[in-house]
Amino acid sequence: MPKLFTYVVARDYGFAPNPFHGFCTLATCKPRIRKDASVGDWVAGTGPKSKGLEQRLVYVMLVSETMTFDEYWRDPRFTRKRPDMHSGLSRAFGDNIYYRNPGGEWQQADSHHSKERGNPDLSNIRRDTGTNRVLVAAKFAYWGGTGPELVQFAGVDIRKSGQGHRCNFPAPVVDELINWFRSLPATGVLSDPYDWGLP
Repeated sequence: MPKLFTYVVARDYGFAPNPFHGFCTLATCKPRIRKDASVGDWVAGTGPKSKGLEQRLVYVMLVSETMTFDEYWRDPRFTRKRPDMHSGLSRAFGDNIYYRNPGGEWQQADSHHSKERGNPDLSNIRRDTGTNRVLVAAKFAYWGGTGPELVQFAGVDIRKSGQGHRCNFPAPVVDELINWFRSLPATGVLSDPYDWGLP
C-alpha cells in the first residue's frame, strides 16, 4: 500500500520542492522523507502558520523514481534543474546541485544552498548529502501559496505542525487523497512559489 508523507514547507522558493521543467523533485532538505519514501508513495507539503498558509496545500507529488545525486546530476532530463543564477528564478533555484568529483568528494554548485559568490556551504552539504537520494515525480500538483484549503482526507487532518514529518496514515486517508488528486482539473505547476512575492 502506498504511504503518504506530509510536512510544512516553511520556505518556498521553488527549490525544495522544485516543480519546474516537467518534474517535481525533492533533492535537498527533508532527509528522512528522501530516505524512507519509495516509488508509488505520496508526498504533500502544507504552508506555514507564520505566513497564514497552514490551511493550504503547497504541493502534492507521486514518487515515480528515486536516484542518487550523481545519477540526478548526469541524467539529461534534469540538466535544466542545474542552477543558473542569471537565467530567471526557475533556473536560479534549481535543485540539481550535488555531484562527486573523481576523488569521491562532494561538489556543490552555486545555488540557493551555497554561500555568497558560490562558495560551498559545508553545513548544507553535510545535511543534504547525508541521504544520497533524490525523489522524482512525473505526476504532481504545485500551487505555491494559492493551494486549495483542503487538509482533511477521510476525516483526518494530514497536517504536520512544526518540524519533521508525518506518515503511517490509515489506508482510507491515502485512498481519498489519491482519488482527489485524480479528480483535479489541472496538475503540474499552477502558480509561482509563495516566497517569490516577498520584498
